[in-house]
Amino acid sequence: MRITLKLIVGAVLLIAPNAVSAQDSFIEVTAPGNRQLKLAVDVPRSVDTVTPAIAKELGDVITFDINMSGTVAAASREPATGTVSPPLAQTEFVAWKNAGYDLLVRSEYSLKGNELTVEFRLFDLPNQKMMTARRFLGKKQDLRRFAHSFSDEIMLALTGEKGCFTTRITFVSTHNRNKEIAIMDWDGHNALPLTNNGSINLNPDFSRDGREIIFTSYKKGNPDLYRRSLFSTAEIPVSNRKGLNVTGTWSPDGTRIALALSKDGDSEIYTIARDGSNPVRLTVNPAIEIYPAWSPDGTRLAFVSDRLGKPQVFIMNADGSNTHRLTGSGSYNVNPRWSPKGDRIAYVRQQGGSFQIYTINVDGSNDTQLTTDGSNENPSWSPDGRFIAFSSKRSGVQGVYVMRADGTGQTRVGQGKGSASQPAWSPRY
Repeated sequence: MRITLKLIVGAVLLIAPNAVSAQDSFIEVTAPGNRQLKLAVDVPRSVDTVTPAIAKELGDVITFDINMSGTVAAASREPATGTVSPPLAQTEFVAWKNAGYDLLVRSEYSLKGNELTVEFRLFDLPNQKMMTARRFLGKKQDLRRFAHSFSDEIMLALTGEKGCFTTRITFVSTHNRNKEIAIMDWDGHNALPLTNNGSINLNPDFSRDGREIIFTSYKKGNPDLYRRSLFSTAEIPVSNRKGLNVTGTWSPDGTRIALALSKDGDSEIYTIARDGSNPVRLTVNPAIEIYPAWSPDGTRLAFVSDRLGKPQVFIMNADGSNTHRLTGSGSYNVNPRWSPKGDRIAYVRQQGGSFQIYTINVDGSNDTQLTTDGSNENPSWSPDGRFIAFSSKRSGVQGVYVMRADGTGQTRVGQGKGSASQPAWSPRY
């Protein structure tokens, strides 16, 4: 990863299923002593034809989601030949509690042709109460989305804040040898190409409604900024000014885009309207200024500047005033991204021959290293702030990984051909 003026290189959304709430309640569940709560995911029960593949996938999705959250420890019970779980109304609390579990997910499904119905229930075993339930109606291909949606509801019931498991990640893929923009579910499944222009495409960023992205493409020879709806293949030019039009990022209200432009010589931070008009220059410095990142309230921007000789992360007001340096350690710090809660900024620091992900409070305190394995770049926060996606070369080929905000649980997501880099996390849908 280089900060340079030469070259900055580093499908359709599923329709939301109809969900019917059976009960909305919040119950405090505690485990004895300091033991982590344990959640059992029972084998999904068929109400007509038993389909073991469906049962296994439903259980696996919820187990993966909840274990990645770190909130509770989840275990999925595998389908057993010749056994049938009792109906949801006949849930046995005592046996599961005696097996050491505090929480239980039970579900049942019906598949008629391509029409899929799934009902989930979450139980508090010590209090023998149902915490929440959801029923989903849709198609067989919606199966994973149904399970992710209930994982979101589990997080809401346990923490008071909904999960982010129905969100998606866009990224740069070399699946077809070129650097194209692709999109996948947060856990790496259902990957789809978005661009196919045979050029270099970089730095995707989601609009705040999640319906479109912006990205830089060299398809006309110059690094120009484009906008593309997820529901269309049209790539609309937003900024094709002379020189760099790179590292674009949407403002929280969706009305402006911050980016680096070099139309007047050196690279500076500007904002433009969503159609590319009304450019406003925010930095005036002979140094390289790049990688703007909005605060969640839209009042400030973090960015990278080498005005002190080496790239460092700075913060300024959204009108360009009150600029001050954020990072005080390390001689090469880039790729800032503001957390959704506005309290921390993730960024990348060069250490020897590799790059590592750090987070830091917006006042410069509590500068914390999160990664140590391999070389890691391009952090992007999940919309609930629980996770950070990033790219890493730790396995040889660059891939997209997800970790909890404290650096634990680092897991590769997506295993397709070629490399994957520059992830950008979608908002909640």
